[in-house]
Amino acid sequence: MLPFRPKRARPYLYSKEDIQRLLSAALEMPCRYTRCKLRPWTYYCLFGLLSVSGLRLGEARNLKLADVDFDAAVLTIRGTKFGKSRLVPMHASTCRVLQEYLKRRRQHCAAQASSPYLFTSQLGNRLDDGDIRRTFYALSRQIGLRGMDDSHGPRLHDMRHVFATNTLVHWYEAEQDPERLLPILSTYLGHVHVADTQWYLSGSPELMKEAMRRLERRWEDRT
Repeated sequence: MLPFRPKRARPYLYSKEDIQRLLSAALEMPCRYTRCKLRPWTYYCLFGLLSVSGLRLGEARNLKLADVDFDAAVLTIRGTKFGKSRLVPMHASTCRVLQEYLKRRRQHCAAQASSPYLFTSQLGNRLDDGDIRRTFYALSRQIGLRGMDDSHGPRLHDMRHVFATNTLVHWYEAEQDPERLLPILSTYLGHVHVADTQWYLSGSPELMKEAMRRLERRWEDRT
């Protein structure tokens, strides 16, 4: 009789060390054949981009070479979850890593070199969603983020949550007004409603610490 309300999974808050171990494990993936030698670099760059950009996995999968502007340091995200496009700036270090990846890709094989997609399979196709997740789960178990028999645990989507949380923490630390800036973060993430962004910011000890610090200072100023 009551309306169904889907329960959102509780996000995992990756640490910098978690991300570093995941990326290192991706680079160290074994390659028995020449045709798969680019695979470690592909997943290193994909997981790295997700960790620093706040992109959805589908948005990263759909990126084409034409969507990457290194001169302007901007990614164009097209046909998003809500049918809108947006621009996402890249840090200089992100540009350098992606440029190195593309250089290796051009040298690797013709199928991948000619693919219009940024992240490609061995045949030059867009990366398969299932293969991405299986690779992530395998690496997560390898570095201890998941138990060997766990069916649940940290997800790639949780990197988006951490990006949003860290952005707000930086605003607090810079003495900026998070409430006023929240719509900017919402637009950056491609959300239609600010409330969707607010959910991403729940459950962070760092965020709660900064919010309490500001609240305590306000009370001190009134006394």
